[in-house]
Formats: sequence, C-alpha cells, structure tokens
Amino acid sequence: MQKMLSLLSRVLKGPAQKPVTGAANEAVRVMVASRNYADFASEATFDIKKCDVHRLEEGPPTQAVLTREQGLQYYRTMQTIRRMELKSDQLYKQKIIRGFCHLYDGQEACCVGLEAAINPTDHLITAYRAHGYSYTRGVSVKEILAELTGRRGGCAKGKGGSMHMYAKNFYGGNGIVGAQGQIFETYNMAALWKLPCIFICENNRYGMGTSVERAAASTDYYKRGDYIPGLRVDGMDVLCVREATQFAADHCRSGKGPILMELQTYRYHGHSMSDPGVSYRTREEIQEVRSKSDPITLLKDRMLNNNLSSVEELKEIDVEVRKEIEEAAQFATTDPEPPLEEIANHIYNNEPTFDVRGANLWIKYKSAS
Repeated sequence: MQKMLSLLSRVLKGPAQKPVTGAANEAVRVMVASRNYADFASEATFDIKKCDVHRLEEGPPTQAVLTREQGLQYYRTMQTIRRMELKSDQLYKQKIIRGFCHLYDGQEACCVGLEAAINPTDHLITAYRAHGYSYTRGVSVKEILAELTGRRGGCAKGKGGSMHMYAKNFYGGNGIVGAQGQIFETYNMAALWKLPCIFICENNRYGMGTSVERAAASTDYYKRGDYIPGLRVDGMDVLCVREATQFAADHCRSGKGPILMELQTYRYHGHSMSDPGVSYRTREEIQEVRSKSDPITLLKDRMLNNNLSSVEELKEIDVEVRKEIEEAAQFATTDPEPPLEEIANHIYNNEPTFDVRGANLWIKYKSAS
C-alpha cells in the first residue's frame, strides 16, 4: 500500500513538477479504484426485522447475508426506479404523459427484493402501480417511458400506457386490485388445490385517499387468507422482502400450497398523478417516512457502514443512472407515435389477420398479430 501511495505521489507531482497529463489522470483513477475495491468487504450479515406469521410454526430468518455485488445491484436498480418515477412525474406535469399514471417511488424495496428471490421463469401478475415491476422483469427504462408517452418504442407499442406493460412471464398491470369477492374466491380455490401461488398485498397504508385504519376493522391483511399461511413483512427493507419471498417460494415449491405476504410499505406520491397526496395525510408524515425508513437510504447506509462500498462509488452509480434516465426520456419524447392503422393490431397472438370495427359501422381496421 505504501508503495502504491508513493507511486501515486510521483504520478501526481510528475518530474520537475510538470502538469499531470490525461493519461496520468487515468492511471491515478485506475490505481485508486483498484486500491479501494481491494479494500472492500465481500459480504456482510445484517439483522432484519422479524416477520409476523399466521398459521406457520416458524417464519423467515432474522438475519440476511448481503454480498457486495448484490448490494450494488439492488442499489442501482432501486435508484433507477426512483429516478424513472421522478422523471415520469416531470413528464406528466409537462403534459407529455397523459391519462392515468400511478408512481412507485417509496415502494422500490418490494419489487427489487421480490425479484431477487424468484426465478425469471416464475410468472408475475401485478396491480396498476406497475412501473417498478416492469423494470425488474426486464423491460428497459426507455421502453417504459416510451410506453408512458404513447410511442411506438414502448413495451406495448404505445397502446398500453401506465397500467398495461408486459414482458416475458409478466402479465402487466391490472386495474382491479384485490376485488373483495374475487380475491376470497381465489384464496379458497388456491387453498383447495394447493396451488404454488404467492399472494402479495403491498400495504402502502392508503387505499386511494382512505387510510387502512378508516377502511378496515382488521388491518392484519396477512391473515386474510384464513386457511392460507401468511407473513407480515417490512416492505421498506429490500433484504427483509428478499428473505421473506425466498421463504414463501420455498413453501410453494415444496408442495405446501399457497402463502400470503403483506409488505408494509409507503408511497411518496399520491394515489395517482391527479392526487396531490396531502389532503388525507400531512407533509410531515411523508417527510418522516423519507427520513427514517427510505429503502434506498437504508441500503446505502448498510453498505457504507459495513465497507461494502464507498460514497464515491455510489455517487458514480447515481450519475450513470441519471444519464440513463435522461437518454430514455429523450427517446420517449422524440420516438413517433403509433400510426392509426395499427390501432387494432396485437389483439391475438399468431392468428390470421381479421377486420375490427372502428368508431362506427363504416370504419374498419385490420388486426394483425
């Protein structure tokens, strides 16, 4: 280490105090990076919040191992989702994104922790707050923003918008969230048939503008499956979500039937972009959650305090993420809109072309797969 510092000193000073060249600067950067990366810990173990359980003899572990590689991946993914949603907010206010738009900032630990514990071949269906899941399932930021702006390069060719994004083994957002009669019928059938299904309630404390305390006599949503085992999980901690999801997936894959997870989380924005989000809760409440429970800050502090990364390295990731978001936004605002003649396409997959009636009997469109 002393030799490396001495070499750095000579590179910085140069012979006879000559100015440092670009090549020398690059050498300094590489050597400093090499030194720092070699000094980082490869992994660390963290205590995580114990999950409340229903009809289970034991729950997920209360400790989680985080490798440096995993930490950097989770941090980058959550920052990307956060910045993507803030950019969506900006584009909506500029009236470039129109219609329904439900943002996910604050809840990033849910989709990132869940994806870290399942397989790409597993099937996922989500509700209308779908941007984060679209990204973790493999849709690029460029395709997500282009879908929000209604452009041909969007993941649904500009025809789905905020609530209807799709990817392989990901069946998009859906407008009905846990419709009461249907969800209990589904619970019942899944329990009867012992289906390998994980039901997830992302409890962000509010149903539109109504707090859970005002809407439900019992807020123990993880018990709502009755005969289905349940977990109540800290949804602001990506490690807690990951370990709970791994536990739930093992439960299902071992043939024990379905399981229900309630992820206790929080959304920073209102229900949708038409909701300012402060008429039914205070700004102080939102700020308190941001300051004490933010999922990105929690992961960042863990990594820095346990020598898994450095402030400089995480700042570099932030810069790269911002650049990616800006480039995606540029694409999403310049890519052409889909032509009117394609409006009826993709109704079915691998079917012969057929006619679809337009706004009246005399308008016909061709629908191609």
